[in-house]
Amino acid sequence: MRDFPATPIEMVASLWRNRSLIHALAKREVLGRYRGSALGLLWSFFNPLFMLVIYTFVFSVVFKSRWNAGSDSKTEFALVLFAGLMVFNLFAECINRAPGLILSNANYVKKVVFPLETLPFVALFSAVYHMLISLGVWLLAYVILFDVPHATVLLLPLVILPFALFIMGLSWALASLGVFLRDVSQFIGVVVMTLMFMSPVFYPASALPEAYRHILYLNPLTLTIEITREVLYWGKLPNFTMLGIYWLATGVIAWLGFAWFQKTRKGFADVL
Repeated sequence: MRDFPATPIEMVASLWRNRSLIHALAKREVLGRYRGSALGLLWSFFNPLFMLVIYTFVFSVVFKSRWNAGSDSKTEFALVLFAGLMVFNLFAECINRAPGLILSNANYVKKVVFPLETLPFVALFSAVYHMLISLGVWLLAYVILFDVPHATVLLLPLVILPFALFIMGLSWALASLGVFLRDVSQFIGVVVMTLMFMSPVFYPASALPEAYRHILYLNPLTLTIEITREVLYWGKLPNFTMLGIYWLATGVIAWLGFAWFQKTRKGFADVL
């Protein structure tokens, strides 16, 4: 039986080696999602816009939520909320799909030459496309409502790339577990929903009593959401020491997920 390398070098090499295939599959997936609709790809623009309007109304008008105690600005609330929502949506789109990636592409399992490890990359790139559209909406809104965005916006890739490594590590692990344990997809749906409300997406971390605030920071999404808001809206430089530790930790998580996937993929054909 064929052995599949599980080294960190192979993790990166697989992405580079199969870059054309990943691009083609991700493009097909994005276009296929909107095929047949009247507005087509424009839905990828309108969906985040509608979501922003609804969440802003519910949390800033109905629940009277504010990011700063002395501020009553709904535009500020909308943009700060949307920055966190972009991060969460990237995570949720990938993780919700991860347990079913191999199951929904069972025909590829029998093909020895098909690189199954690329399927989480395809899901990630599709989600990144939607995040980029949302980011475009955010930047446009900021220019219209305020002025030219802060120069710290250019640091956003330094925040999102390690987050993508974290997502990939979880996606590889869940894609493998989903083959052997079909209940994983149901469980993950509940976990992702819980994380949405246990993350500072709709409220600032300072809204929690200080005694319980450390619990919020156990959430792996909290750091990324907070730093994303700092570089996008507040114009603050991130803590580069913390960011360096984050890069290292997410790199290890990505490799562990990849190693688990490579070690268990030999059993996929027997189960499917």
